[in-house]
Amino acid sequence: MARRKDRKAGKGGVITEAGADTVVDELELEYEYEYEPTEADGDMFGGTPAKKAEHFWPSFNRLIGLLRTERLAMVWVTLLVVVSVALTVIAPKVLGNATDVIVNGVTGARQANGQPGPGPGIDFTELGRLLMIVLALYIAASLLQWWQGYILNALVMRVVYRLRAEIEDKLNRLPLSYFDTRQRGDLMSRVTNDVDNIQTALQQAFSQLIQSVLMVLGIGVMIVHRVVAARAHRAHQHPALRHHRRGDRHAFAEAVQTAVELHRRPQRAHRGVVLGSRPGARLRPRRGHARAVRRAQRQAVEVDGRRAVRLRDDYAGDELRLLPLLRADRRRRRVAGDREPAEHWRCDGVHPVLARVLPAHRQIAGMANMLQSGVASAERTFEFLDSDEQTPEHETEHLPERANGRVELDGVDFSYDPETELIRDLSLSVEPGHTVAIVGPTGAGKTTLVNLIMRFYELNGGTIRLDGIDTTELSRSELRGQVGMVLQDAWLFSGTIRENIRYGRLEASDEEVVAAAKATMVDRFVRQLPDGYDTVIEADGGNVSAGERQLLTIARAFIANPSLLILDEATSSVDTRTELLVQHAMAALRSDRTSFVIAHRLSTIRDAHTILVMEKGRIVEQDDHKTLLAKKGAYYDLYMTQFRGAAAESGQEEPGQRSGREEQPEGVAAS
Repeated sequence: MARRKDRKAGKGGVITEAGADTVVDELELEYEYEYEPTEADGDMFGGTPAKKAEHFWPSFNRLIGLLRTERLAMVWVTLLVVVSVALTVIAPKVLGNATDVIVNGVTGARQANGQPGPGPGIDFTELGRLLMIVLALYIAASLLQWWQGYILNALVMRVVYRLRAEIEDKLNRLPLSYFDTRQRGDLMSRVTNDVDNIQTALQQAFSQLIQSVLMVLGIGVMIVHRVVAARAHRAHQHPALRHHRRGDRHAFAEAVQTAVELHRRPQRAHRGVVLGSRPGARLRPRRGHARAVRRAQRQAVEVDGRRAVRLRDDYAGDELRLLPLLRADRRRRRVAGDREPAEHWRCDGVHPVLARVLPAHRQIAGMANMLQSGVASAERTFEFLDSDEQTPEHETEHLPERANGRVELDGVDFSYDPETELIRDLSLSVEPGHTVAIVGPTGAGKTTLVNLIMRFYELNGGTIRLDGIDTTELSRSELRGQVGMVLQDAWLFSGTIRENIRYGRLEASDEEVVAAAKATMVDRFVRQLPDGYDTVIEADGGNVSAGERQLLTIARAFIANPSLLILDEATSSVDTRTELLVQHAMAALRSDRTSFVIAHRLSTIRDAHTILVMEKGRIVEQDDHKTLLAKKGAYYDLYMTQFRGAAAESGQEEPGQRSGREEQPEGVAAS
């Protein structure tokens, strides 16, 4: 655990911790674990996690479990994928048959040895029929893929919707301490980016992975079937091919012998001339020798071709090593004048089938990476869903529609860290309609006290009662429905002024909205706007001043008509003129309501019925402003050190200076 150490000088030279201007900010100062992101957190602003899932298979099984409610749809998707893959694998085979029709027709149309005339040529009727079948297969496969994609996207959307709803419910059940110890970016990444990764994995990885695996299996079955059929045909109908390698060796030896003989022949002739066996003879080329040279060249080319076939045969697969044999068999048939189409040796349909193997293999690798990312995101999301929740509610009592507002704290003990006690044996009683100002140094427990009243945290000991009812016997929503809050950092949403005020009570009529605006001084500046109450406010109120934003939040709290009111430094960031308007609005808001005020301006809590001075979680002094100043205790010291400069800035003279008596000015201390 570590606290923020950056500090800045406040008004009057007082050193305050930076950022301690609101309930939430002060809470972070009082207790905050420094959260250090790790690789597992990934990119908090988008993208996939940078680290693999630590527990892959448990997270994978739980991710698959999200699809159990969609069993029927998953069965349909699987069947459609199987059928579409089958059609996609069968189509190249039919296309190969069409290619055979073309090849056999072209070769058959030529004049063959021993035949009186050419063959019939290409059978265009059969070719057209096969092409139409191929077209129908591809169209059917495309339609089935679109159908399975539509069903898959629909079921994934339903699954992700339920997951997001579960996350939203989980957010509402988490204790405030969960958010104290985690960065907002990490939490947003878990509930947005990680869920998006899960959706992508379910939509793409699973369907495409299944499709690619089935595609590879189907192609593998087809290739094995072709290899087995081709080998069986070769073994029974072409036994000569079994001696292919031996024939290569004989052909190579014969080619070498021929080349040697061709070299020896001119050497013998030349030697005869030189040695005188044939004096005066001239070396003349012989026709027989030229023919022998050309024959040797053809033989060498044929041997080189066979050696290339053997090299490819050694390094290629079964299907590819059959291709040269099948082509050689066709050439043999063509030379021999055999025009029979050789049904068992069709191989042209292999090429489009093999062309799909590598893309499918790459797709499997890519989808595996996407699946890994999705499982890592699922693990982080499930870790969030498994986080400890706040104490379950035991609703046994109910409050009237509007409570009286009597608040009692009896022996309250609380600490964020079990080893560090913050509030010890705190007791307090506040009558209905009274205003209680809470002052003290930073970290004294002021914000913690109001958070305990709203039951953001559970007590370690003691009880808090509202109108005599223990708050633990009320539902949290019922308790918080009795409380209105006005913070220094006013929050407005993008919408009209009327909608922002009505947000305090959605069923309020337009007349009630205007009445609340008039009571809280909002109507005065709204009437000056061109569109009045229909003026659209930008997100976070960017087109209105800070004082106007605070007035709007006061009007929102006014229309909610709460029995308890919590004001957190509601006038610390406005000018003097606007502060007067806010004072009147606050006075109207506090009328007949029990109010707890945390502030550091004198005018904010001048008329408070009770001022609590807290130090280290204890109430050290408790009384009204004049009485506390007269005691010259902790409140007096706090005032003298922190608020004399504030009084001088506001232009207020101390009563003691006007009357010459030793009397301190009216005012209230601040946090």
